[in-house]
Amino acid sequence: MKVIVIGGVAAGASAAARLRRLDEKAEIVIFEQGEHVSFSNCGLPYHLGGVIPDADDLVLMTPRAFKARHNIEVRVNSRVTAIDRKAKTVTVQPSDGPAYTESYDKLILAPGAAPIVPGSIPGVRSPHVFTLRSVTDVKAIKAYIDEQDVTCAAVVGGGFIGVEVAENLACAGLLVTLVEGADQVLAPFDYDMAQILHKELMDNGVQLELNSLLAAVHPDRITVTRHGEAHDLPAQMVVLAIGVSPETALAKDAGLAIGETRGVKVDANWRTEDEDIYAVGDAVESFDRLARRPGRLALAGPAQRQARAAADHICGRPADNRGFIGSACVRVFDQNAAATGLSEKAACKAGIPCRSVLLYPTDKVGLMPDAAWMAFKLVFETPTGRILGAQAIGRGDAVRRIDVIATLISMNGALADLKELELCYSPVYGTAKDVVNLAALVGLNVLEGRVKQVPVSAVRRLVEQGACIIDVREEREFNAGHLKGAVNIPLSQFRRRMGEVPKDVPVYLHCRTSQRSYYALCELLGSGYANVYNISGSFLGICLYEYFNDRTLGREPIVTAYNFN
Repeated sequence: MKVIVIGGVAAGASAAARLRRLDEKAEIVIFEQGEHVSFSNCGLPYHLGGVIPDADDLVLMTPRAFKARHNIEVRVNSRVTAIDRKAKTVTVQPSDGPAYTESYDKLILAPGAAPIVPGSIPGVRSPHVFTLRSVTDVKAIKAYIDEQDVTCAAVVGGGFIGVEVAENLACAGLLVTLVEGADQVLAPFDYDMAQILHKELMDNGVQLELNSLLAAVHPDRITVTRHGEAHDLPAQMVVLAIGVSPETALAKDAGLAIGETRGVKVDANWRTEDEDIYAVGDAVESFDRLARRPGRLALAGPAQRQARAAADHICGRPADNRGFIGSACVRVFDQNAAATGLSEKAACKAGIPCRSVLLYPTDKVGLMPDAAWMAFKLVFETPTGRILGAQAIGRGDAVRRIDVIATLISMNGALADLKELELCYSPVYGTAKDVVNLAALVGLNVLEGRVKQVPVSAVRRLVEQGACIIDVREEREFNAGHLKGAVNIPLSQFRRRMGEVPKDVPVYLHCRTSQRSYYALCELLGSGYANVYNISGSFLGICLYEYFNDRTLGREPIVTAYNFN
């Protein structure tokens, strides 16, 4: 059997290696149009910040190593220009010679996706405008910075790559502007969670231009438009990270079906409508198992699993295509951020009835010197309590908490399962009632109607309307900063001062992280009060939610002083 693999990065290289493990006698040939095969895409931004000093370390395998280790022939700088399905051949155009044809028994398409470069924007093809998709790209960016003595740069696009590039350029000492067309960076996170990352970027010198579109590129600046108004920003160099488009030209020209999300359409075994052609990776349309609809997910983990499944099926093993749930993580300076499944906005868009809870517990026992808050948002279906997604941001191990939720989602878990989940505990790693367990308990209180809550996004309106807000923190905490118009009744005095709480208007309680205010709420509910609400996230969450917009919009704060500790 002869198998040709088109594309030699994550999906293509993984498929070829798996094929070799299953079939020692198969002839396997990889065609890669770039100069490198099997390199670390995800590590590319970290060369710019010096975390990975040598760009050549990003190359994981060379063609010679593939041949020696796996007996797989890799031909780099070789672009496949056509597929003849009837003759079962591909046409190959090397960079240094004439075109030729190569036959196959089975073909795996793994061409990946190409960075989007909107050609209609004036100046976007200038030599100081870059995209980042390969080792060649990152070398070119680094060389330009060094040779041209670049001191200010613009990154266009606030997705994972854009944020990572912005962080690393800032760490390298450049003045960085991050331009994003939406009202937040990192779309998998809900707006209330993204505000934490906006603050972190701003605190570390990255200028955020949200709701802004690139209009033109000039030699020393860019022009962006916001709400129809144009203004210039300094930029000696521009990195475009607007997004990627699946490389489907080969498949289209070969008459293969393209799905509704513009990826190559495949069956449960990652096979196209041609039984001898498979497709995997960023170019493929997969299935969003939570939203119950086709989708695309440009991540290395799913790409490698798809590659393994396709290789298995070629060798007669059944595939197990469960679709994707979407799990991703990123470091933004000192904050670790991770998300899995559906955000609240994505669940609502998919028409799934849902609720969410937002907590700010400590990531480990508070007595530990490096203990810190962790923002944790849990999204669940109503009325079933089925877990739909979660997001975590903090200086501690946010990724581990999201991995727990991803596992439960994969097993169709619900809040009751998460509540009872037995996890490792040590004061240096977590708390006896871990962040995820605590989120489940709060979620069950909300799901079962025992507690009513309002989100941090509603607090500004409540303050402006003069709502009855009671702060149950201790007096010294209140004096260090509080919501304007709030009344301080410390929890330590709450039982004897309960008569000060009115019964004829809605009452909104908060503390620092919502735990003490929950205790006060229970005391009120047990004493005949009914119209009482806990502010989800409480004062810490309010400060983190309000700060970035207060600073950038110049609006009046609703707090007397911020508190982020």
